[in-house]
Amino acid sequence: MDDLTLVAVVVVALFFDFTNGFHDTANSIATSVSTRALSPRAAVLSAAVLNVVGAFVSLKVAATIASGIVNAEVITLNVVLAGLVGAITWNLVTWYLGLPSSSSHALIGGVIGSAIAASGLDAVKWQGLTDNVLIPSLIAPFAGLFLAATLMVSITWLIRRRSPGIVNRVFRRLQLFSGGFVAFTHGTNDAQKTMGIIALALTAGGHLAPGSDPPLWVIVSAAIAMGAGTYAGGWRIIKTLGTRIAKLDPPQGFAAQTACASILWTTAHFGFPVSTTHAISGSVMGAGASRRLSAVRWGVAGNIVSAWIMTIPCAAAVGALMELVTRLPAGDAIVFGLAAAIAWTAFSARRWQTRRLATAPA
Repeated sequence: MDDLTLVAVVVVALFFDFTNGFHDTANSIATSVSTRALSPRAAVLSAAVLNVVGAFVSLKVAATIASGIVNAEVITLNVVLAGLVGAITWNLVTWYLGLPSSSSHALIGGVIGSAIAASGLDAVKWQGLTDNVLIPSLIAPFAGLFLAATLMVSITWLIRRRSPGIVNRVFRRLQLFSGGFVAFTHGTNDAQKTMGIIALALTAGGHLAPGSDPPLWVIVSAAIAMGAGTYAGGWRIIKTLGTRIAKLDPPQGFAAQTACASILWTTAHFGFPVSTTHAISGSVMGAGASRRLSAVRWGVAGNIVSAWIMTIPCAAAVGALMELVTRLPAGDAIVFGLAAAIAWTAFSARRWQTRRLATAPA
């Protein structure tokens, strides 16, 4: 039964990785698509490939997830499974609503909630959570805003006497590199979170020594799942990030992407599992506000901030509830079935809404 539960945990973890991919596709390509630097299909394909490549660069974020957030000795396979379902549920809810919330915080919140339900508040390494997650994730959007605004001011000074047509053509080409850098660092950061969760499950199941790096098959499968999810696309969130927060031109898009990728590369180096969504959203706001504050739709930005604040507690609540369900007879199977039902409901509702909008009178 333990081996069957472990298989279920791995399957659900890879599905979470897939939802992370399509949920966070917008992070790397929204500005490239909105400024017409790339077609949507080309942007998604390049982002998928670079997400996979980036997943092989470092394992520091995976180590933080596996051992720096919760006490490994109180973690069981049921706790990991319940936490993953909590994360998936919040990911799909915010995806359906078109809100670019943090998949990272959803995952961390789900596992924290299930661990607390299983073993109490002592199951969480509160200092590690604060130092490795909360503080870096709080700093990231403000750092993105400041860095993107500063970079955009410098760019504006450099292009002040250039023809707008030439400037836009040049920066559309530069966005091929800046957008690719975001996709690459997204893989370096986010795919490792699933690797860390699977490593945690393998340790709980007695198949991996505590503190060990994830096996190669875990790295490869997590990278592929992330890339597949990225290719599937998250078009509703792309619209929110690409046009609803601020309408960006190519120089602003380049500044936002460069700022975001720089932050992700730095935090991955230190093993901080920050939110890619936080970094790119702050960067888009900074690039948009660099010329005038009214360019940013602050109401939309406020809705996104609300989603950020709600993510950890909401995912934790679902994770805790799922941990209680695992205690029932055949509880593991019930939780696995609930994960499938939640996914089916979200995708079916999204398909129904798409058809309704397509057939609605103009």
